[in-house]
Amino acid sequence: MFGLVLLVGIPVLFVTGALSYAAYNPDLGPLNDQTPDKGWLGFYLFDWPTRPAWLYRLVQGVHVTLGVVLVPVLLAKLWSVIPKLFEWPPARSAAHALERLSLLMLVGGAVFEFATGILNIQLHYVFPGSFYTLHFYGAWVFIAAFAVHVALRLGRMVRALGSRSLLGELRTGLADTRPEPPDADGLVAVAPAPPTIARRGALALVGAGSLALFVVTAGQSIGGRLRATALLAPHNRAPADGPNGFQVNKTAAAVGITAAMVGPDWRLELHGAGPVRSFTREDLLAMAQHAARLPIACVEGWSTGDQHWSGLRLADLAALAGLPDAASVLVDSVQPPGPYASVVLRGNQIRDPRSLLALHVNGVDLALDHGYPARVIVPANPGVNNTKWVHRLTFRA
Repeated sequence: MFGLVLLVGIPVLFVTGALSYAAYNPDLGPLNDQTPDKGWLGFYLFDWPTRPAWLYRLVQGVHVTLGVVLVPVLLAKLWSVIPKLFEWPPARSAAHALERLSLLMLVGGAVFEFATGILNIQLHYVFPGSFYTLHFYGAWVFIAAFAVHVALRLGRMVRALGSRSLLGELRTGLADTRPEPPDADGLVAVAPAPPTIARRGALALVGAGSLALFVVTAGQSIGGRLRATALLAPHNRAPADGPNGFQVNKTAAAVGITAAMVGPDWRLELHGAGPVRSFTREDLLAMAQHAARLPIACVEGWSTGDQHWSGLRLADLAALAGLPDAASVLVDSVQPPGPYASVVLRGNQIRDPRSLLALHVNGVDLALDHGYPARVIVPANPGVNNTKWVHRLTFRA
């Protein structure tokens, strides 16, 4: 039963993770791509859409929430096969050695992927190197081993599931629980001790653990009243009241933004087909303003509710730069160089009328932590690609 749950859940985890990677538009260049030299592993990449606006929120919310919920199931599955993990000798033949190697990749890959993912969403990532690089390549190693393992063991799992009734097991209490008969693989103990928990108890224990993790995690993605129940989520609650009182990943202080960088001398530079143009914030406020209601969704799985943003359409700025049909735009922040200080957006993101260089949120000026004096907000875009503290837009043909 644990294997059946993982057989369904792990492919969903992999697909949503792969879609999350595609949402970063990594094939636009190294600024967006934290996993260089992906080669043919990026065969499926496509132009990430802007509709529906909640698409990335859904994809990443499912990925993170499901990953957390499956932890008890994974641990129970590993517990059930512990004798196989430590059998001796480790290899009895070449074929057995290959099987053991696939098992090492499967178990090691599972532990690595779940551990790195959970540490990242808790903002305590401690592994050397980029999370994106390690998690991306680790996912491909894991899913390859998973596919091999399923091919080798699917028939056996089907026979095991058909060997007894699930409802019958759920009706069987501890007093009537009997050990499994001996098996060819040596998973069953030779002389088992009396049972201390029924099979239905094991299923209930793991299921209750998964349900509890869902309750204390899912609210960060679902929002509304459930946000208050997301006790294990770092961004489960808004940091303050008021129009700017919604979640933020990195504060201005955390990335080195000072008052001088965004003070009266701040300018927005517009690069394109003609000469470079420069605008003060007052110049931008004097232009036609547009509005959109959009959430922010982040790779850690948290998301805000829809916020009311207003500012200038990226499409109008592209026209001002002399490239109304721009294929992409390079967005540069005033923050010191580092991951996502600059990103590239696609042409379809520029042309969406809800894609803004936002100057206000919920009717007031952006707070410094939310990107004052100007930030990008694009529908269905990963949060870190909605660059804050923007000072240069370079539209490209």
